[in-house]
Amino acid sequence: MGEFMQDSENGIRINKFLSEAGVCSRREADREIEAGNVRIGERVAVTGDRVMPEDQVFFRERPVKKEEEMILLVVNKPAGIVCTAEKREKNNIVDFIHYPKRIYPVGRLDKDSEGLILMTNNGEIVNKIMRAGNRHEKEYIVTVNREVTGSFLHGMANGVPLTELGVTTRKCKVEKLGKHQFKIILTQGLNRQIRRMCEYFEYRVTHLKRVRIMNIRLGDLENGTYRKITEEEWKTLQRLIRDSSSETVKEKSKGRTTGWMQKQESKN
Repeated sequence: MGEFMQDSENGIRINKFLSEAGVCSRREADREIEAGNVRIGERVAVTGDRVMPEDQVFFRERPVKKEEEMILLVVNKPAGIVCTAEKREKNNIVDFIHYPKRIYPVGRLDKDSEGLILMTNNGEIVNKIMRAGNRHEKEYIVTVNREVTGSFLHGMANGVPLTELGVTTRKCKVEKLGKHQFKIILTQGLNRQIRRMCEYFEYRVTHLKRVRIMNIRLGDLENGTYRKITEEEWKTLQRLIRDSSSETVKEKSKGRTTGWMQKQESKN
C-alpha cells in the first residue's frame, strides 16, 4: 500500500514526524513538545523543529522509529468500547484491538454506538479523512423510539439547529428503511451529531451503527473484529483524498474553520 513520503533534504517538521511514526496526532505532538517530552538527539525539541534523516528522535525518553509500513484497519467497534488511545480508559479501542504495532483511531464513534471505525499509524490519512472542510461522506443506520415520518426525514435532511453547539447542521441525505429506522449520510462530524439532531425533533436514538466511511464499507465484518484495508479500497481512497487538505480549511458557507469543527469531532 505504499510507503510514507521520504524525508526531503530539508527534513520534516517534528510534529509531522511523530504523527507519521504513529506516536500521536500532530496536535498531540505539539502539546508533548511544549511539555518538553520530545528530544532530537540530545536537544529538547521546540515547536517548528525539523527532523533530518540522520536524526534520532526520542518521545518520553523512548527512541522513535518511523514506521515504513502504512497500516489501515477496518474495525467493527462494539458498543461499550471507547475510541481513544488513552490508557487510563480501561475500555479503550487500542487495547481492545490489541494490534501488534502502534495504531490509533481515525476520528471517533460514540461509546454507545457501534460499527465502522478506521485505525491507522498515519496521521496524514487521519487529517485528510476527518477534516470537516473536506466533506467526505460517512453513512449510518439509525433506529429510533418513534415512527419515522416524512416531516422528520425532511427536517433531518435540511439542516438542524444545534443551539448547544452554536451551529446548524449541513444538509444531508436521509432515507427511511423501516417504521423506526432510517439511513443518514453526513459530511461533517459534530459531537453526538445524529443523537442531537434526533433530539431536536423529540426522537431518541435506540441504536446507531456506522456502516461506511467514504468508499470503505463495513459489510459483513463480524462485531468486535477487524481486517486490513484491501488494495482496491486503498487505491480508491487515495484517489478520493488526493485533493483533500490535512490542514484547517475554511467553511465556505459560514466562514467557520474546521479547527473549530475538529474540537466538536464526531462522537456519533
